[in-house]
Amino acid sequence: MAIGIAGPVKQSKPPETSAPPDAFTGALAQNLRTYRTRRGLSLERLARASGVSRAMLNQIELGRSVPTIKVVWKITRALELPFSALITSFSPETATVINAQASKVLSSHDGAFRSRALFPVDEPRRVEFYELRLAPHSTEVADPHPAGTTENLVVSSGKLELVVGGKRHRLGSGDAVLFQADVPHEYRNPEPTELLMYLVMTYTEATA
Repeated sequence: MAIGIAGPVKQSKPPETSAPPDAFTGALAQNLRTYRTRRGLSLERLARASGVSRAMLNQIELGRSVPTIKVVWKITRALELPFSALITSFSPETATVINAQASKVLSSHDGAFRSRALFPVDEPRRVEFYELRLAPHSTEVADPHPAGTTENLVVSSGKLELVVGGKRHRLGSGDAVLFQADVPHEYRNPEPTELLMYLVMTYTEATA
């Protein structure tokens, strides 16, 4: 997925810091290790393919680091997986309540962009539903998603300037847009208040 109208976009490298293990980091660690080994990739080869350092990949697999959204996207693209594949943990429940306080929120390096999954993260899926929040006067730059991926986005509150393939689209509260997300795109918040959006991401197929 993918920060500034009020200033230059920050491109600083996410720090490779450790974080206390929890259910989320545990699932992320297990899934990364499973998919990497299933594809016969060493940490070095995945690091070259994804652009994420070997040290960071190792910290994630050990459950000692919570990566940013951009890092997760780089890894899933290299492994040819939907975004949810790395953050899911299987559950046999037929109904799952996603409590707001218990939800895991992924954010950009500076915290200006936050994404919360609004679907049960029990298995990789073809369609994903997210709540997105973008801080005032910020821009989130998104790398292209896998070929054929589409985003259906609705603005709940605030104003959005969406740039897709170099073309700018302006949306207000209640406006929606559907676009091909397999090209570079940006979300920009030109307002002094937080931008709240909801996103449905659809892949051409779910990859196991």
